[in-house]
Amino acid sequence: MSALHPAEDAVSRAAALERKFLVVVDDTPECHNALRYAARRAAKTGSGVILLFVVAKPEFQQFAGVEQMMRDEAHEEAQQVLRNLSTRLKADAGLDPELAVREGKPVAEILRLVDEDPAIHVLVLGAGSGSEGPGPLVASFSGQLVASMPIPVTIVPGHLDMAQIDRIA
Repeated sequence: MSALHPAEDAVSRAAALERKFLVVVDDTPECHNALRYAARRAAKTGSGVILLFVVAKPEFQQFAGVEQMMRDEAHEEAQQVLRNLSTRLKADAGLDPELAVREGKPVAEILRLVDEDPAIHVLVLGAGSGSEGPGPLVASFSGQLVASMPIPVTIVPGHLDMAQIDRIA
């Protein structure tokens, strides 16, 4: 095995910094598993992390003022979740993630962000472990949609504890 020339090594390091793990976040326990896995993989590979929170569009549209207030509240909640998770990511892995809030349908917004940012190389989702199943995003991205994905999808099982995640990341 040959060693990289210093210039090639610098290019390799720069390319790694351009790679990002996209983690779709919310306030569920499985989100924390996905975040932990992505953080560990990013730290090991010198990559970045993007935390995406998708806010549903308000269905109540009779009064513009009420709709805007509902939209503002949802965005503020999303920002608070992202700030909390970002702080945790910095403390746990020394990473400073990019934060993104999108409004719309989660699958469409994830696909749009992946299309817009060519540095995103892996989508990381947390699977729920309860009786209600793995969750709608995992169901979407592990079904027919995965065949057309331009990047790999990593699904982190919800029943894993942090030590198990650390071992496999």
